[in-house]
Amino acid sequence: MASLLVGVLIAAAVVIVTPVLDRHSDEPSAPATGNDLDLGHRIGGFAADTVTDAGFLPPNRVEREIVAAGVGLYLDGKRGEAERKLAEVDFGVRVLRDTDKGRRYAEIADRAREGLRGWGRVYIDLDAPTRFSVQVPHPVADAYSDTLGVGVLRGAPGGVLVVAGAHRAAGEGNAADVAHRTDTVFHAVCAELVARGLPGIQIHGFADKTSRAHDAVVSTGAGDEGRPQAVTLARALTDDDFRVCRAWSAKCPLAGRTNKQGRLASDDGVPFIHVEFSRTVREDAARSRRVVEAMTTAVAEWKGAEREARTGS
Repeated sequence: MASLLVGVLIAAAVVIVTPVLDRHSDEPSAPATGNDLDLGHRIGGFAADTVTDAGFLPPNRVEREIVAAGVGLYLDGKRGEAERKLAEVDFGVRVLRDTDKGRRYAEIADRAREGLRGWGRVYIDLDAPTRFSVQVPHPVADAYSDTLGVGVLRGAPGGVLVVAGAHRAAGEGNAADVAHRTDTVFHAVCAELVARGLPGIQIHGFADKTSRAHDAVVSTGAGDEGRPQAVTLARALTDDDFRVCRAWSAKCPLAGRTNKQGRLASDDGVPFIHVEFSRTVREDAARSRRVVEAMTTAVAEWKGAEREARTGS
């Protein structure tokens, strides 16, 4: 009897710790507690420490589809199912809280062979309905483009940031040049987002000598659906004294007409903006902040998608 009473008292004293439930999901999600960090430093470190020297192993069709499906499941709030799917290719999910504004983001990344495969990462805003994507296909090759991408993700709620995982010259031929390939994890994830009707802005950089007359080139790529927001972006940049080439009204270099993600968006009738910034703009912290503000103003016009885009709510 005494031993039974002791057992009851011990059981009553036990505190059971369970995973925190994300407000967008009916399944447990890893808590952000203890994962507070500066998201800009994390992604900048990924570009500098991993992407710079990463190899590139072309994914096969099944691998590409698994990562894209995992991202889709996560956006649908099926967190547990998403993590199991992603684990099939050694990808995992970590929930982070950005110290900049306290917002939470899910980081989907290679947990086993990131520097060998070079398949990239995805960051999802968990504190707002998903509204748009930010795409960075050439981190390192287009220096500081990842910094601009993080700025837009932070600046407007509801973003999904897709970052390539290898230098565009990694691998054989142009295998890792994800902006011009359809057989990459980067493209598969962007295709998943397009299938949900999510508009996208893709950020690039050019050498000053490529177009000395311009600080930026703004285009809608192969289509025209993103014209209103592209006009907003170009106007905001011009009003801030940046020299802008508008690809819909002038012959501009680097207009992104052959960009594969832009072509896909055009075929599906989804808005897309292709934007290029000069090296001088990208390497200047103050000017970078200003172009991020302009891009944020433009993507903020994307209030949602024509098709249902959910984060489990």
